[in-house]
Amino acid sequence: MSASRHSISIHFIHSILTSARHNQLDCQRLLDAAGLNPALLHNPQLRITPDQLSALLRELWQLGDDEFMGMASHPSRHGVFTLLARQAVHCRTLGCVYRLISRFYNLTSPALTLGLHSQADQARFSMRLNPPHQDHQHSLAEFLLLLWHRFPSWLIGQRIELNRIELDYSAPEHLSEYRLMYPCPARFDQPECALQFDASWLQQPVVQTSTTLYKYLQQTPTDWFRRQAYYPVFTRRVMDLLEARDTPGQLKMEQAADELHMTSRTLRRKLIDEGTSFQALKDDVRRDAAIHYLNQPSLPISQISRQLGFSEPAAFTRAFKQWTGVSPAGYRKR
Repeated sequence: MSASRHSISIHFIHSILTSARHNQLDCQRLLDAAGLNPALLHNPQLRITPDQLSALLRELWQLGDDEFMGMASHPSRHGVFTLLARQAVHCRTLGCVYRLISRFYNLTSPALTLGLHSQADQARFSMRLNPPHQDHQHSLAEFLLLLWHRFPSWLIGQRIELNRIELDYSAPEHLSEYRLMYPCPARFDQPECALQFDASWLQQPVVQTSTTLYKYLQQTPTDWFRRQAYYPVFTRRVMDLLEARDTPGQLKMEQAADELHMTSRTLRRKLIDEGTSFQALKDDVRRDAAIHYLNQPSLPISQISRQLGFSEPAAFTRAFKQWTGVSPAGYRKR
């Protein structure tokens, strides 16, 4: 699903601002970074985009030099996660990744204790905040559990199927957000926080590289707040070819197959096996590129249409309305 169709509860903004005020940080600067009007924050129904939450969080990390958002007993300086990620990408399996995360943070931060436990056919990655009293609204626990699921999932190229998450607090008022955050049931009032999944996942190989990690880090934390899309091998290769082009609409199936050193028939079969098609991938890339270009007011819609490989602006308009529900002009105006 397009990230532009995903929204997030304003609760998380309030939680971050509460922590920022407690740590005497400039809240207006944070709101400005996210493009949020303070007058709108009084509306409990307000929802924000992943980009807005990401921009606010990046500003908070830099302003407070703390990736734990001022919600833990001890800070974790900005850049610590990057150091971990550069080691994790060289792990061989998911089990190695979770053991590395545990050792790394247990050594570098007294604010939390992590552990991987495997028994019979179940694996459990646990977390305790030491002590938890500064995480008043449990936003740090929610954020870290999201991270411990989504980053390892990205490393192995597929979403880890969680059996459940366990939380050491009562169900919050924003419980409905959990269905967007965690793809599993949640149990509250547990002794500690944890992710539980089948132990067989621990043998899954890490498929990412230092090259793909560089792009991933450039997009953090935005990708953590979007609905996740993990691509199988050949889907990812075709997406890489399309995204590397200034004019993705002009890439043909035969050209892509040649660059991947296979016949177009073989590539078509591989994509069908992965549940997609070359045209569907091209449309996904063109949709995302269109949204990017439409946020640049100096680019005429007719030029965007040509750059994306459409024969005429009317064809682009039809396609964009199919992708997003609004016309390019309507999207730009909004």
